[in-house]
Amino acid sequence: MRQCFFCEKSGTKVGMRILLRGNYNPTNMFKKQPNLQWFKNPMGPGRVKSCVKCIKTIAKKGLNAQR
Repeated sequence: MRQCFFCEKSGTKVGMRILLRGNYNPTNMFKKQPNLQWFKNPMGPGRVKSCVKCIKTIAKKGLNAQR
């Protein structure tokens, strides 16, 4: 499963509701995925998949702020 190495964020299924003449009509469910990117692992060799939110936090505050 695709998930962030640091915060373990993964995809979820969501559904939208469309208002039509005062009533909400359900629509099909669809997947929302986090913005995962390859990132150089700061704790060891190699690369890991990480969400952009964690990459930005690590770049600003360092690794201690994340774990």
